[in-house]
Amino acid sequence: MASLLYRLGRLSFRQRRYFALLWVAILAACSFAALNAPAAEEDGFSMPGTESQKAFDLLDERFPGGNSEGADARIVFAAPNGQKVTASDNRAAVEKVVDEVADGAQVEEALSPFQQDAVSEDGTTAYATVTFDASSDDLTEATRKALMDAVQDGRDAGLTVEVGGSAVDGGPELGGVTELIGIGVAAVVLFITFRALVAAGLPLVTALVGLGAGVCGIVAAGMSTTTITLALMLGLAVGIDYALFIVSRYRAERAEGHTAEEAAGQAVGTAGSAVVFAGATVVIALAGLSVAGVPMLTDMGLAAAGTVVVAVLVALTLLPALLGFFPKAVLPRAHRAAEKPATEAKEPAGSRWARFVIRRPLATLLLSVVGLGVVAIPALDLQLSLPGDEAQPTSTTQRRAYDALADGFGPGFNGPLTVVIDAKNADNPRAAVAQARKTLTSTEGVVEVSPAMFNKAGDTATVSAVPSTGPSATATKDLVKTIRAEAAGLRADSGASMLVTSQTAMNIDVSNKVTAALIPYLAVVVGLAVLLLMIVFRSILVPIKAALGFLLSVAAAFGVIVAVFQWGWLSDLLGVAQTGPVMSMMPIFLIGVVFGLAMDYEVFLVTRIREAYVHGESPSQAIITGFRHSARVVVAAGVIMIAVFAGFIGMADSMIKMLGLGLAAAVFFDAFIVRMTIVPAVLALLGRWAWRLPKWLNKVLPDLDVEGEKLTRSLAAEPAVPAQPSSRDDSVNV
Repeated sequence: MASLLYRLGRLSFRQRRYFALLWVAILAACSFAALNAPAAEEDGFSMPGTESQKAFDLLDERFPGGNSEGADARIVFAAPNGQKVTASDNRAAVEKVVDEVADGAQVEEALSPFQQDAVSEDGTTAYATVTFDASSDDLTEATRKALMDAVQDGRDAGLTVEVGGSAVDGGPELGGVTELIGIGVAAVVLFITFRALVAAGLPLVTALVGLGAGVCGIVAAGMSTTTITLALMLGLAVGIDYALFIVSRYRAERAEGHTAEEAAGQAVGTAGSAVVFAGATVVIALAGLSVAGVPMLTDMGLAAAGTVVVAVLVALTLLPALLGFFPKAVLPRAHRAAEKPATEAKEPAGSRWARFVIRRPLATLLLSVVGLGVVAIPALDLQLSLPGDEAQPTSTTQRRAYDALADGFGPGFNGPLTVVIDAKNADNPRAAVAQARKTLTSTEGVVEVSPAMFNKAGDTATVSAVPSTGPSATATKDLVKTIRAEAAGLRADSGASMLVTSQTAMNIDVSNKVTAALIPYLAVVVGLAVLLLMIVFRSILVPIKAALGFLLSVAAAFGVIVAVFQWGWLSDLLGVAQTGPVMSMMPIFLIGVVFGLAMDYEVFLVTRIREAYVHGESPSQAIITGFRHSARVVVAAGVIMIAVFAGFIGMADSMIKMLGLGLAAAVFFDAFIVRMTIVPAVLALLGRWAWRLPKWLNKVLPDLDVEGEKLTRSLAAEPAVPAQPSSRDDSVNV
């Protein structure tokens, strides 16, 4: 592989204008396709194989047209202290708001509280239900404004009026000021690392080109906009990192006296090989998200994996082409001015740190593992759920509407359970439905059961059961389990089946399914990645060590998430308005992304160590040499990724905020504690055993020459190639 990439790097360098034009054309084509692509169809959230989804599918079959895909809104009215909404003045104000909303564009129906018996027992709270003839994404700003203007009119009349529902939910956030700050931090770190403006700019340019092509490709493919957020995060982070490693290797090759074209080929052949395998581990981790069987996770994983593939291709082809335009400008000023390459005046900090760890490996290892273990302790209290409006900041009208309904109608009112009774095989469908309602009414934890609503055929009915506890409460989860257990008795007695669904039940099913998928997911992803790393490092112990280090990183990251989002530590500083259970898809999501990134650092750092070992150095000296060449760059890459991910902490969406914090924390733990501290300590303790591979396995595994040993031998055997003329070698000098 190193030889193939070496030739590709030199070709890209020589034919730089063609490769640059090729990527301009690709970016333009992707942009054109994205602009002209039809709007992505929003299929909604689904969870195949769960009881909730089966119930939804049965409703679609037996109640055709009954499940409108239009947006909805629930306007909540609360009377002033000491008054009731049923008082004449307050009632008139409520009716006026409902009439005003009903006259708005795209409104299909607006039901007054007094039409649907939607007034609390004490008369202080009521709600109106509004349905629209368009989905939330298709609602115009004029429609949303008309809704909020009507709400404001109700407030002006003296009522407390709040509104929730999909009609007032915004679309997914794709960026923000804090993300721009993250890019700015990345630029500063690159400049400090390279001490050359062009060298700092090239990784940003190539990352943005790859990100643009990847995101436009996602849109052109008709994928939902909800899949873009992860692609943005990873595409930008890995795009910068991959270019960072190749530019760093190019500068190192130039410092050893190679011509610009030769240095570009050597950089792509060696560091480029590490980029290919690092990218492969990320793609495996992201594509493996499909193991969970959650369509949204699958789409997000595949979209992000595609963006990572584009980032790898950009780093291997466009970057060496750009180096051809700026062969000397990427070098430090001292290197450009000197006739001979500048040499290091003193030992780099990376090799000094490696010597420190090697002298006391056991103590360093124990201290690092114990430290990460302490940070991971809060993860033992991890609680999972799919939060709704209760997780919104109290400053939002959705959250205030949620709280008002809970105060007026009880905590379970915001999460009613829809029970679908399939009596098609029952001898007496109506008697079977009546028996089901009686069972539900007598079930502990159910405070109210609505009258049954039959379909036209009279063989299927739905009832709404209101729990006594909130949607994310453990008691509500137990209640769903209890009702589903009672369905077996109903089937035995009457022949009818009973399915529990609703958003609350769906959230519970999602949590259960994702939790059950964690072990198979880890087995598939870690197994494939360990096999890949065996090929890269020609070792058994190094890949196992890499996987165990990842587990430490991800456990500590979960500890941070629980401490902040569940326990409320530093919540004010980080803008967490509401604490509560962690989103149920976060564990598998975070595990997949962090595993891919952790293997990135493992590949970049350890390939340099193995390269030195393969070329004849002792195990301890190879560690020092590897750190001398790569520690500075790995630290810079870690800081850049932390900055990019931390930029998403400023988003209002709780899932994106949580993911940004989790990824930033995981990268910090993995880059600075696991890879920079635990890795050299373990390698020092293992010595030559770290690089042992059974002979039979060595014959089975393909030898892809990632460290470039064969490439070095072949280049040494070739006759010396005269250097290119100065005008071509250093065509641009900034």
